[in-house]
Amino acid sequence: MSKTTRIVQIVVLVAIVAAGINLHLTFRERRAGLTVAKQPEVALDPDYYITPKKLHPQDLKDAKELTKQPVWVRDGYRYAYYPYAGHSDFDHPAGTLGPIEKLNIKDVVLDRTPGSASQKQVMAVFEKDGKRYAFPIGVDDNGDYKIYSDDILFIQDPHELYKHWPTDVWKAIDNHDVKPGMNEIQAFFAIGVGGPEGTGTSNPNRGLPRQWSSAAHHLHQW
Repeated sequence: MSKTTRIVQIVVLVAIVAAGINLHLTFRERRAGLTVAKQPEVALDPDYYITPKKLHPQDLKDAKELTKQPVWVRDGYRYAYYPYAGHSDFDHPAGTLGPIEKLNIKDVVLDRTPGSASQKQVMAVFEKDGKRYAFPIGVDDNGDYKIYSDDILFIQDPHELYKHWPTDVWKAIDNHDVKPGMNEIQAFFAIGVGGPEGTGTSNPNRGLPRQWSSAAHHLHQW
């Protein structure tokens, strides 16, 4: 190979390397010049982080854990309660449990199911105004228990669970009053899902009083 040929090869190699370096630098500058649009941060409602404790009772013994702490009604005016004197008087309901009404469960017992020879009701017994009442929290079908107390009752004070709510919101809730701007959980806590027993109040607006139906768009989905 002649000296001239070797010189030409070296020159060509140097040119190729230089072109490669130049191409790399050009692409890097272009990438650096691109601006990525920053995604706006969306603040989640603190309510979404609330996970109430549950007992997950599987039988009567588990359900009796309800007697070890106060409980609070989740959906006011949804669940009827009955006079209790050793057995429940299902023919004469005494009323409905109020929104976030605080109860001290005295016992959890089995009681008859009207019209059934085999199925029994799991009843939570409590006292009110010096009298005993009971309301159903599940069924026992020949030893097959289905207990729904976790869907009916809080075992933590809602005031503590939702302590991030403003004082004026809790004041309205405790007065059973709905204010514009409340979310749906707050409205349920204030007035439940319907009218109390004997008021004649229907539930066409999912528990919202008629005067608030026009403000329903302020409420968030629970």
